[in-house]
Amino acid sequence: MYSSAYVWAKVLSHMEDRLGTVTVSAWFDDAEVVELNEEHLILYSSSDFRRDFIRGRCAEYIQDALKEIFNSDAKLLVFGDEELASYRSKGKLTTSMDFNPQFNFENFVVGPSNRFAHGAAIAVSKTPGQVYNPLFIYGPPGVGKTHLLYAIANGIRKKNPDANIVYIKGDEFTNELILAIQNGKNIEFRNKYREADLFLIDDIQFIAGKESTQEEFFHTFNKLYEEHKQIVMTSDRKPSDMLTLEDRLKTRFEWGLLADVQPPDYETRMAIIKNKAISLGLELDDEVCHYIAVNVTNNVRQLEGTVKKILAYRELNNMPLDLPHISRAINDMFKAEGNAVPTPNLIISQVCKFYSVDESVLRGSQKSKGIAEARQMCMYLIRKLTNLSLPDIGKEFGKDHSTVLYNIRKVETQLKKGDTNLQNNIRDITANINSCL
Repeated sequence: MYSSAYVWAKVLSHMEDRLGTVTVSAWFDDAEVVELNEEHLILYSSSDFRRDFIRGRCAEYIQDALKEIFNSDAKLLVFGDEELASYRSKGKLTTSMDFNPQFNFENFVVGPSNRFAHGAAIAVSKTPGQVYNPLFIYGPPGVGKTHLLYAIANGIRKKNPDANIVYIKGDEFTNELILAIQNGKNIEFRNKYREADLFLIDDIQFIAGKESTQEEFFHTFNKLYEEHKQIVMTSDRKPSDMLTLEDRLKTRFEWGLLADVQPPDYETRMAIIKNKAISLGLELDDEVCHYIAVNVTNNVRQLEGTVKKILAYRELNNMPLDLPHISRAINDMFKAEGNAVPTPNLIISQVCKFYSVDESVLRGSQKSKGIAEARQMCMYLIRKLTNLSLPDIGKEFGKDHSTVLYNIRKVETQLKKGDTNLQNNIRDITANINSCL
């Protein structure tokens, strides 16, 4: 049985012969294999634009490659965030132990903002469980935390192909625990994580405030730590800033090494832009690189996405690579600092993650205590963080404006009474929302 990583690498190579290396790199750079079985090859991409291109222009190439190389009739499915979340919620996902080989230490651009975390990650990959255990990497979204996480996994896998590497995101850890409890598979759940040689957990902040999840993670952490198994976590904030995280977990997260990753400085941004352009076969002059570097300042992911968008415009529109054309093509990617307002969908999704509630249930009519609290929180935060009117908020939930006002006032009443737990929940959820902007 071939691993999904091996199959996908062969498929990409097959497509490069037909479409060219630059095209395949541009459109599949962020694509991840979610699952491969006899019926389906499921890919994930965060980009609507890229997903549409893969479905419309590349599905036939991919399925031909699967048939020609592996005699497989697997059909291609391309998921976005909502489709992937729905698939996982139905328990149809097996955790993949294959990590995108492009995320390695060699192509990670090092600068003053990430040098410390980069050095710590290399040390962990060389001597897992012996230094910096746990390693806690924190910083805002898009600055390279997950790249370092995957690089550690790829480094350890290269030296020890049989290493049991387990990767999970914080909210998925909660969802898996809920499914395990529902299906009576607690033992299987615990064995999956407590027998890992390397345990990687992304966005650990999402376990904060969830009592059963924190209890389970506490015991998992203890067992792995006592057996000198390496633990690496990422978060958008340091442990002391997670207001609803239990103190015993905060203490354990700080046992090893805290390493922050900050947005790259100008010189590092220029290096990232030039490296990405070279890898995609683009020749961008310094004036264009400078324009991008001074306009995209907080996010490595957006820097790379900008270069990919330039390639897409060139291929689809035969656009010259001069500054006037490029500035018009990518102007929509630049937003004024401080002007970002969260959408109702973003607020609802983050509240659902925090309370471990399905969005369809929250938008429905169920009135159980947990669902009602999450719904009240949504309405309160949408009112607080957006300019939506009460009737507009009501449309998100199929409620009238008086029901919305009633729910908002319930939250406000609890806050006036000094409900510290609610205050902390609001702060943590708001921080999660802001980290996605």
